[in-house]
Amino acid sequence: MLFTHMVERQDNDRLAAVLKAAADPTRRAILTLLAQEGPLRITDISARFDISLNSVSKHIKVLEAAGLVTRRTEWREHLIEVHMEPLSLVDQWFNELRSIWALRLDALEAALKEDDND
Repeated sequence: MLFTHMVERQDNDRLAAVLKAAADPTRRAILTLLAQEGPLRITDISARFDISLNSVSKHIKVLEAAGLVTRRTEWREHLIEVHMEPLSLVDQWFNELRSIWALRLDALEAALKEDDND
């Protein structure tokens, strides 16, 4: 059985950006923090990590580019909030891989049973 890609070609760049952004442990920790606590100012995020405000800002920009966080302005403060929808692309891709491996394992099981019958 030939599999068609469930992840459309136009989503490949988005998927790559999400995976790249999530590959860094600091960015994953920032996402977890935002998911647990809700919108935070960059200074509040920076206070939780042993890195400079500038470094946190750079991590936030990568997460923004991947669509994993959004920034909104309230008065003079920028609040960063998590946006988990792009992770659905990763989930979709993992589900495709699971389906492929399930078929391969089923085929292996059938071949082993056939060998037992011979």
